[in-house]
Amino acid sequence: MKFKQLWQRIEVMLHPLVMLMCLLLICTSPWILIGRQLGSRASFWDFFHVYVGLFTALLAIMFTYKVCSAGQWRQFFPWLTLEFKPLLADMRGLLQGQLPHSGGKGLISVIEGIGVILLLLVVITGGVWYAVEPNAALVWRGYHILFAQGFIGFIALHCLLALLHLRDFFS
Repeated sequence: MKFKQLWQRIEVMLHPLVMLMCLLLICTSPWILIGRQLGSRASFWDFFHVYVGLFTALLAIMFTYKVCSAGQWRQFFPWLTLEFKPLLADMRGLLQGQLPHSGGKGLISVIEGIGVILLLLVVITGGVWYAVEPNAALVWRGYHILFAQGFIGFIALHCLLALLHLRDFFS
């Protein structure tokens, strides 16, 4: 199988797989007791979180590549090209009681872009926490938890937006 064909098969599954893995990591995170490093007294859940987290980090990087390739980054990050009109139009619509539609470069796409950024921040801080010296690990653990909590908020918002997206099919 050629690389392009393999990538196309993986690409289709990235969004649900990343979401599933993230939810698995979030749901099991209360049992994580790692402070500074993964030591000899680490539990099954500590090892699970670290190694499933590393796998999820790889998936997250591939997902980011997918959503940003071929110029798609402009849809999720229109503010990088100073394109604010669709976002402002959606926000004006909200003030008038109109829900934004998915797609384009409006509010929903910008929120999804913020989710990608939060996901990458969780990946980066988790990786650095794993790699740094024990003296600096607790600081990075704190950053990792902070960005993970932000990402949890994003997931809740993302689910709400997905329900709004279903509305588009019926209108």
